[in-house]
Amino acid sequence: MELTEAIRQRRMVRSFAADPIDADLVERLLDDSLRGPTAGNTRGVAWVVLRGPDTAIYWEYATTAGWRSGSERYPGMSRAPVVALSLCSPTAYVERYGEPDKEGSGLGPSQHGDGTGSWPIPYWFGDAGCSIMLLLLGATAAGLGAAFLGNFRGEGELLDALGVPAGWRLFGAVLIGTPDGKDHPSESRGRRPTTGAGVVHRSRW
Repeated sequence: MELTEAIRQRRMVRSFAADPIDADLVERLLDDSLRGPTAGNTRGVAWVVLRGPDTAIYWEYATTAGWRSGSERYPGMSRAPVVALSLCSPTAYVERYGEPDKEGSGLGPSQHGDGTGSWPIPYWFGDAGCSIMLLLLGATAAGLGAAFLGNFRGEGELLDALGVPAGWRLFGAVLIGTPDGKDHPSESRGRRPTTGAGVVHRSRW
């Protein structure tokens, strides 16, 4: 699929068939996702990929029993055969920006705290977002459905259960699978406005 077509077809899919996805395809999509921008060439983004029955651990920690029992969308989302967890390392960026070629930024290690407080914009979240977007587009181009779910609860417990080393943050999760055609459309908003709707400003706001 051509890039422009993938961009225009991409949407969040929240209801999946339980059919497994080819493992080699998943690996290729993840490899492509790691080719996005990385501030300072830090490469402080990683994935933990859950497949099949292993995806249950994500839902256990990242959601509540009350939500799972009451949500119309949960059954369709929980059938996604792949849940890819987007992780980023603030420490890696702080250390990188303390190296000689970046120390003038003032974003390196600090005598107070962990050094992240000096960052007006946390680059680690930006890099994670770029990687996620590439994965979403890659899934669309491959004829699959995907959705991004943010990090709202259970981060510490989930990462501990998965053996993730200290210092890594969960940015969110990407569900990947075959759409089953039973998705619930968003009730709150329609499609994002186009450039003719006042969201792109030229020369000044």
